Amino acid sequence: MSDQIKFIVDNLNKEPFRKNYNLITFDSLEPMQLLQVLNDVLAEIDPKQVVDIREEMPEQTAKRMLSLLGILKYKPPGNAADMSTFRQGLVIGSKPVIYPVLHWLLQRTNELKKRAYLARFLIKLEVPSEFLQDETVADTNKQYEDLMEAFKTLHKECEQLKISGFSTAEIRRDISAMEEEKDQLIKRVERLKKRVETVQNHQRMLKIARQLRVEKEREEFLAQQKQEQKNQLFHAVQRLQRIQNQLKSMRHAAADATPESLMKRLEEEIKFNSYMVTEKFPKELENKKKELHFLQKVGSEPAMGHSDLLELESKINEINTQINQLIEKKMMRNEPIEGKLSLYRQQASIISRKKEAKAEELQEAKEKLANLEREVSVKTSQTREYDGTEVLKGDEFKRYVSKLRSKSTVFKKKHQIIAEFKAEFGLLQRTEELLKQRHENIQHQLQTIEEKRGISGYSYTQEELERVSALKSEVDEMKGRTLDDMSEMELTQECDEKKSQYDSCAAGLESNRSKLEQEVRGLREECLQEESRYHYINCMIKNLEVQLRRATDEMKAYVSSDQQEKRKAIREQYTKNIAEQENLGKKLREKQKAVRESHGPNMKQAKMWHDFEQLMECKKQCFLKQQTQTSIGQVIQEGGEDRLIL
Repeated sequence: MSDQIKFIVDNLNKEPFRKNYNLITFDSLEPMQLLQVLNDVLAEIDPKQVVDIREEMPEQTAKRMLSLLGILKYKPPGNAADMSTFRQGLVIGSKPVIYPVLHWLLQRTNELKKRAYLARFLIKLEVPSEFLQDETVADTNKQYEDLMEAFKTLHKECEQLKISGFSTAEIRRDISAMEEEKDQLIKRVERLKKRVETVQNHQRMLKIARQLRVEKEREEFLAQQKQEQKNQLFHAVQRLQRIQNQLKSMRHAAADATPESLMKRLEEEIKFNSYMVTEKFPKELENKKKELHFLQKVGSEPAMGHSDLLELESKINEINTQINQLIEKKMMRNEPIEGKLSLYRQQASIISRKKEAKAEELQEAKEKLANLEREVSVKTSQTREYDGTEVLKGDEFKRYVSKLRSKSTVFKKKHQIIAEFKAEFGLLQRTEELLKQRHENIQHQLQTIEEKRGISGYSYTQEELERVSALKSEVDEMKGRTLDDMSEMELTQECDEKKSQYDSCAAGLESNRSKLEQEVRGLREECLQEESRYHYINCMIKNLEVQLRRATDEMKAYVSSDQQEKRKAIREQYTKNIAEQENLGKKLREKQKAVRESHGPNMKQAKMWHDFEQLMECKKQCFLKQQTQTSIGQVIQEGGEDRLIL
């Protein structure tokens, strides 16, 4: 164990770590500090691991470190049963767990850097089989696999070039040698031309040689095409195998589902598709044809002038008046059967329009859902590429939110405590100012009293003596500490160096932390927005499914031959309500007619009552007047007349 610790300390004191540890200081590190050292080593291997573990939950730290150690293929000592002990030790920063990991990492740092770099590009992204059924996703996945293979090939070539040890001087020497060989070949070709010119039929022989060279090049081209076709065949076989695997997984999924759910889903899809094919699309096609015919007709007619437009407007007005007259005649006839049929037609048209609108809304919702699923997959892949981790879902996201809320609560409490401290500091500062002011006033009074008593400067002299004695005692104490300070000078220098290193490291980590917090905050807000949009659209789809199911049940009940089932239909209920409202309207019209007939006599009777009321009021006033005017005269009633006797 001591050799292991010594190896770890020696490597940590070298570049790029420069920790300046010794065996005692390293062994006395706290668990949190030891975990930070391990995290620094991992960050040197993979720059994504640059994190201040004080600002990270222990479970997240252990999960992140275990993930990277798994990528680096670290095997803990012991058997598989000791994995839980290893995880627990990694969480609490146990020395028996951390030391072997540090020793293993520092032994092969360069090799592990290369492995971590390759893991970013060679860890295959597993796509679920249900998503691979989409041709676009399958083609993208195929391109992803091809790019991964191309990266492997290029990386191998790059490593071979690094190992080969080619230098610029060697390449220049090779180029100069090749240029010399080129000059020699040119001279040799010229000599051969001169020799060939003396041979009979040299032109024919050159032509045959040229044809031979062309055929050889064609043979190489055909061989290359053959190899490309073999590669295409290999890729086609792979795609066939992938499709067969997808088919097998789909059959397996279909085997797990119940026949009732499959039949119900198929029936709904068939009904929707049959409605779109038999009703919606033909109507739209017919409307488009009519519109096209109308536009062609308008385009074939000559241009109209102002007089033509006035003539058309007059014709339109005449036709509108004729239509209004026909409507009035129809209303005068008041045929009940025709009225009911018109109501039914109106209801049928309303239902058909609603059905078309719901079908369009369902189609738009399906398209939106597909777009959102694609966006979610893209965002998930982007997030995974950004930090190499999976997006939190379900319970994990809820736990993360709860932890975030608890941290927010703690932050608010600490912020409140800081505010209280600031308020207390302001109060103490004001108290200090008041005490200083009082001290100045007292000093002024004391000087005035000393001048009156003839001992001016006594208090100042006393303070100077006390200050000198205090300084002397401090100097004596400093002399006593001089030897101790000299012995601690080396440790102080080392402490200052480590403090400066810590301050620079802390400043860098703080800046990185603020940037990461900003990015995480933006991604979290974007994730919450996308999740809320997803839930909203999911609710809308469920509402549309419920409405579509109600419309289907209504159609079944209406078409059913069972009278009891028909009575449950909303159409029958509305028909019944309409009949009741028609009867009520008829009664109200009869009542209105009776009211109109009795309106004249009733108004006359009301007027007579009003006149009678005025007459009685007048008699009342006269009676009251008679009571007040007894001294002036006397009122006598005779023969229905009133007489005043003075």
